Amino acid sequence: MRYHRQDTVAAYLFLLPFLLLLTIFFGYATIRAVYFSFTDYDLFTTPNWVGLRNYVDLFRDPLFLSALRNSVLFAIVVTTIQTFLALVMASVLNQKVRGIGFFRAAFFMPSVTSSVVITLIFLWMFQRRGLFNYLTHQIQSAAPLILTFLAIVVVVQVAHVAWERSRRLPAGLFDPALLVVSLLAAGVGTWLLAVTGVVGARDLPPVDFIWLQTRATIPPGAPFWLSVPIPLAAIMIQNIFTTVPTFMLMFLAGLQDVPKSHYEAASLDGASPVQQFFQITIPSVRPVTFLVLTLSMIGTLQMFDQVAIFGDAAPLRSMVTLAYFVYNRMFPGAQTPEVGFAAAGAIFLALLTLTVVLIQRRLVRSEAS
Repeated sequence: MRYHRQDTVAAYLFLLPFLLLLTIFFGYATIRAVYFSFTDYDLFTTPNWVGLRNYVDLFRDPLFLSALRNSVLFAIVVTTIQTFLALVMASVLNQKVRGIGFFRAAFFMPSVTSSVVITLIFLWMFQRRGLFNYLTHQIQSAAPLILTFLAIVVVVQVAHVAWERSRRLPAGLFDPALLVVSLLAAGVGTWLLAVTGVVGARDLPPVDFIWLQTRATIPPGAPFWLSVPIPLAAIMIQNIFTTVPTFMLMFLAGLQDVPKSHYEAASLDGASPVQQFFQITIPSVRPVTFLVLTLSMIGTLQMFDQVAIFGDAAPLRSMVTLAYFVYNRMFPGAQTPEVGFAAAGAIFLALLTLTVVLIQRRLVRSEAS
């Protein structure tokens, strides 16, 4: 018992610096924020107790309602898409092929790049004459050539598969060897049709889609709580691009523990790669999925930096989130800070995040049982 107590005391001594920092900068700060949320404190006068008035005024503030709508939609859409894409990318990179290390490093690169730099690059790409509108214009102009190429691929592949099966040879619609032949045939056929003038690119005006300087929503005319502002959709795209690689690495670590024999047995039973993904991969990484969903939900609900960097490039109400709303009221520039009101918003955000995580945990546990 004496040695056990000595080990316990030694452990607490090593933890003491961290516990002190946690108590001062988290515990004390949280208590002060809760207290200020019930006052009209503005940093310059004595706090005056106002009870629940700040919390009531939150739901009377149109900007707060926009921030709440944006944060909830941002969390749901981004978490769903990036979790699925991260799992798919991890499944692809889990294969043993030549040069897989290069692709793993290349796919992970967006996560180690500066968030500010990535946001500024996307800010340029979302301009009216930026990269996204340029690529959209090129795709629309080349649509006849693209559709012709795809049509030839389908026709040649179906014909080739039918011919192989008529010879009593096993052939699937997505057989890699046959697909390579179909792609080559489609490339040659499309080139011949383009040279002879049968098909060709269209001459269209440049795409002038407004990504940032707009209050329009997706879909147009949808109810307030179901409409995604276009500037917020642009931030969603950028956030997914930078966050998917991090979660991909987590899924990849989880997939390393899945026995290859499961996939081999499924292949012998005739399961397709898609069936193996849904029946083996997803159930095997359920604990990692819960971790990814939790981290993603917390991060998206508290998203701040992209909105702050976008600044005046888009209307505030179209991209404001709860975290930026708190910052905006705490540091309003030349106006008097609304510390009490901002503290109420911060406490609401913390409670919302905690509630969502608890609900998610309960749902994941119920599915597992």
